[in-house]
Amino acid sequence: MDALDKLNQDALPFAQLLGIRLISAAPDRVLAEMPVRDELCTRPPVLHGGALMAFADTLGAYATVLNLRDGAGTTTIESKTNFLAPAPVGTTVVGECLPLHRGKRTMVWQTRITSQQGRLLGIVTQTQMVL
Repeated sequence: MDALDKLNQDALPFAQLLGIRLISAAPDRVLAEMPVRDELCTRPPVLHGGALMAFADTLGAYATVLNLRDGAGTTTIESKTNFLAPAPVGTTVVGECLPLHRGKRTMVWQTRITSQQGRLLGIVTQTQMVL
C-alpha cells in the first residue's frame, strides 16, 4: 500500500469536515487542497485563520504519520503561522508540507499554503511530538 492509500484509508474525521483532499503523499512531502466554503469563512467572506491553521496542522500530522515506527503516535506541540494574503470563498487553497526535522522524539514541518494560481497565502511551521 502506498502512502497516499494509507492516509486515505484512515482519513481523519476533522479533515473530512474541512474538505481536505490529498493529492500526493510521501514521507518527505504531503500535498493537498481544500475548498474555501462559506462555513470556513469570516466576514468579509475569506478563509478563517483557524481553518487555514487546521489545514496545515492536518498535513503536518499526516506527514508525521508516514514517518512513524510501528505502534507510535503523534500530537502537535507547537505551531506558528504567518498569514500573508486572504483566500476568498469559492476558491481552493493548496498546501505543501515539507520536513525541516525528522527526529526520534519530534518532527518539524513547514506547510506553504497557496492559491491555485500560486499566490502565497500563509506559512505554518509546526512541531509534532512522537508518542
